[in-house]
Amino acid sequence: MRGTDTQHSSDLLCVDVLGTRFAVRWGRGVTQEQQQRMGAAWARCAGDGAPLIPPIPMEPTESLPFSASVAYLSQADDGGTLNLQAASFEALAENLTSRLTLAAILENAGRLTMLHACGVASRETGRVVALVAKSGTGKTTAASVLARTYGYVSDETVAIKPGGWVVPYPKPLSVKQGPGAPKRQVGPDELGLQQAPPNVFIQSIVLLNRVDRQPGSDGQDRPGAAVLHRLPLADGLLALVPELSSQAAMDQPLQSLCRLIDRVGGIWQVTYSEAADLPQALEPLFRERCPQKAEWDAPEVEVPSAGVPDGWMRRITPRDAVTVDGDLLVMLETEIVRLSGIGPAIWDAATAAVPLELMAEEVGRVHGRHEGYRADVAAAAGQLIAKSVLEQGGE
Repeated sequence: MRGTDTQHSSDLLCVDVLGTRFAVRWGRGVTQEQQQRMGAAWARCAGDGAPLIPPIPMEPTESLPFSASVAYLSQADDGGTLNLQAASFEALAENLTSRLTLAAILENAGRLTMLHACGVASRETGRVVALVAKSGTGKTTAASVLARTYGYVSDETVAIKPGGWVVPYPKPLSVKQGPGAPKRQVGPDELGLQQAPPNVFIQSIVLLNRVDRQPGSDGQDRPGAAVLHRLPLADGLLALVPELSSQAAMDQPLQSLCRLIDRVGGIWQVTYSEAADLPQALEPLFRERCPQKAEWDAPEVEVPSAGVPDGWMRRITPRDAVTVDGDLLVMLETEIVRLSGIGPAIWDAATAAVPLELMAEEVGRVHGRHEGYRADVAAAAGQLIAKSVLEQGGE
């Protein structure tokens, strides 16, 4: 609903999330103090005004007394709306953060590389280190520790433009409470986190690997020093891809990711037990470095459109594929499959439809015709059919 509504824009929470403008209208169960608290928590994402006036929120019920409605400008159409309702204000606030983040990610699918990561930036140079991890494994804690020295970029999503510039998302930090309780939305100002400079760009990508403290000789837990090391490209890619949002919608999704990794000098992993050890361990990653020489290549992925005869096999046309150190990484619709050993030779042999006998001969020519090699090719081809990397006629 547009601005003809009686709601004044000054009564709304207006925020900008990854370039998408949202207006939040609170239900009557939300107190003035709670509204002000959320305004302060979202202050670093404050928008210029309401692009749309949200519809009237849902009425309170005995079990769901807290509600809000959201309107936003969508790239796909005239506008979008969200309706939220919860049993507590804390649950409503957490749900709002999740829904705004998801809507903004969907709006940017195909335009930004979006890492499920916290990010902090050098306040002098604008260089961003993105710390990638699954939900609940330490991103928010890492951000709250590191951003007392570095500028706070996000505790949830590090969004990167094709040229390497980062779109900041300094949202409220989602802080864990007791077991089963909603996460509390705490503004970066309340936590004393540093402001990031206005122009920031990706410098390093790091996988967080938090481990339990190891017991010492006296049986007491002893925190070990944080250890930083660079991962082989194929291992880093396979670990990173599950923590990307809407990467399959990008043009050349694997190749564009490899170009980004080249730009930042590879994928790193930091193994640590205490977040307090991270600033010292990660400090070298903020320094200037030369881009990494490409360690990958892009094979041809298109296949002929002719049919596949019964019993013959042909590879599918994937979203993208790259070769790394003799292995082939194939991106399907929902996963990446790593082909090693005879897998890449099977892939090459199946560019056009081929019977198993001829496939085995071609693979044998590349890898040698040892005893039982035909059975090995048949078994591997069966696995690739099961993974939908190959298709078989007649099925």
